[in-house]
Amino acid sequence: MALEKAPSWAAHLQSEFEQPYMQALKAFLAERKADQIKIYPHSSNWFHALEATPLDQVRVVILGQDPYHQPGQAHGLSFSVMPGVKIPPSLRNIYKELESDLGVTAPKHGYLESWTKQGVLLLNAVLTVEDSNANAHQGKGWERFTDRVIELVNEHSVGAVFVLWGSYAQKKGAKIDTGRHLVINSPHPSPLSAHRGFFGSKPFSQANNWLETQGRGTIDWQLPPENGL
Repeated sequence: MALEKAPSWAAHLQSEFEQPYMQALKAFLAERKADQIKIYPHSSNWFHALEATPLDQVRVVILGQDPYHQPGQAHGLSFSVMPGVKIPPSLRNIYKELESDLGVTAPKHGYLESWTKQGVLLLNAVLTVEDSNANAHQGKGWERFTDRVIELVNEHSVGAVFVLWGSYAQKKGAKIDTGRHLVINSPHPSPLSAHRGFFGSKPFSQANNWLETQGRGTIDWQLPPENGL
């Protein structure tokens, strides 16, 4: 575990890897691998969210819970799947709200990489999962690590937007300074809860309006139309 490809984060996070909780997490992951348990995403993508969006470029944080747990889906960005993979139900609902909110056309893929290049940090609270076993790695240490990631954005960013969908994300973002940042709370886009207030919440226009008031420009939420590459 290391952050060589994410130097802006490594300056603040590298010391976390020496902490007992991260040593325990590392041992746990090694043990699961030794038992031939399939872990998603591939270890090369565990820190992809941080690699894709440097700390000094973060404008929006969209917080997810844990990675997708079916083969070929997860690649280290919350809610995103690799090109060619069927769009998951929660992301379909995100696209519906995006179209309703900003008139943005939904692409035929679920690959959100282009958002990260504009300063959208797509962070999961837990960075690994096991095949066909949702939440398998909750409570193993990742939450403390990603709490620190959120703290860093809270401390170092000016006028960022935190998009917290569902009670889990909202609890995790409880310490964000709402005097400095915009926090958007709504139900989760899951088909189980989206009809309770996610639809119609307009998170994307809210984020752009806030960013404009902060002199930080806006996000082009329109994803590339075909395969996302």
